[in-house]
Formats: sequence, C-alpha cells, structure tokens
Amino acid sequence: MSRISVRGFAVASATAVTAVGAVTGVASGNTAPASDDAEATASDATLLADIPAGAQAQVQTASLTQQADSQAIAADATAKKDAEEAARKQAAEDAIAKQKAAEKAEREAKERKEAQEAASRSATRDPSSFPAQASYSISEVQDMARQIVPADQFQCFSNIVDHESSWNYRADNPTSDAYGLVQALPGSKMSSAGADWATNPATQIKWGLSYMDGRYGSPCGAWEFWQANNWY
Repeated sequence: MSRISVRGFAVASATAVTAVGAVTGVASGNTAPASDDAEATASDATLLADIPAGAQAQVQTASLTQQADSQAIAADATAKKDAEEAARKQAAEDAIAKQKAAEKAEREAKERKEAQEAASRSATRDPSSFPAQASYSISEVQDMARQIVPADQFQCFSNIVDHESSWNYRADNPTSDAYGLVQALPGSKMSSAGADWATNPATQIKWGLSYMDGRYGSPCGAWEFWQANNWY
C-alpha cells in the first residue's frame, strides 16, 4: 500500500467512525453535535500518515540550502576579518619600515655633514703657520680668518667680528677689559691660544673660534645667540 493509500484509508476510517457515532447519538436521544469529535478523530488519523517523499526531499533541500547559506555568510565574515587584520598588520609593518628608513637617512646625512665639517677643519691652516708681522690690514686679517675658520662657519664668525670690533685686532673697549677681534673679556683670556694674543690676529682668531665652538657649538650657534641678545 502506498503512503497516499494509507493516508486515504486513515481518513476514510475516521469518517466512518464519526458517522456511526452520530447515528448512535440520535438513536439514544443524544442530540449534542459531534463535529468536534469528528475533527479531532480526523486530525489524529492524519498524524498516522507519513510525510510524502517529495515533501520530505523539499524540506531536506531547503534545510541544507539554509545551512550552506549560513556557512557561506560566516565564511565571508571570517575572511573579511582576516583580510582587515592582515591589512592592519601590513600597514604597521610598512610604517615601521618607513620610520627606520627615515632614521637611517637622517643618520647618514648627519654623518656626511660631520665628515664634511671635519674635512673642512682639517683643510684650514694652523694659526702658528702665519708669519708674524708688525701690523695687519683688515683684508689681511679677514684672509687669515678664512684660512682658519671652517668655510661653512666663516660668515657667522665674520658677522660677530663685524659687530664686536669691525675687524680691528687692536680694538680695546674703554669701559671694560674686552679686547681684540672677538672682544674677549678680559683680553688676557686669549693667552691660552698664544702669548702674542695682543698683537697677532691669528692667535685671536684661534681663541675666538675655540670659544664659540665650546660655548655655542659653532660660530653660527654663537651668531644666533648674538642676534637674540646683542652679545655672546
């Protein structure tokens, strides 16, 4: 017997039982409606029948499709999250690499500058190499300074000397003991560079350069301070 025949048989049996009950009720004088009992009996009978094979297949297919859709959505969400995390990680690594490259470039530039400054200093003449003279003109003193002071610092050194003594190596401040090209105070400080500090501009230049380097890092550092304070 097929599944459909079973369902039909169950429904027919329930209908017959309902009909007999109705007749018996009339014969016994019981006039109460029997429709509710019939519906309940028919419903119970229907439950006895199996779900048709086609319907079962449709339900199973729908369930599998829904599961597949849910799994696909979950997989997409996971893949998106993984991609975002990978992108953030790559961005962080790129930023670190760029920072390291910038630091390396800055370090190399600083090393090149220091090497150039060292080469410039090594190319300058020692003050003691200049022959002593009874007197020196401004142009002679400036020429000596160009050979003693590093080229990239000469202009700053010159600016200070312009303001302090106008390149007069015998400049003597009447209101203080400041003396010479760079107006050392007192002038006797320059004896650390040579005993001829009062008459030799090369000795004064040597001392002035050493003072600016030691106190301000360079003549340009001294000139920057001078501009802000009108002294150094």
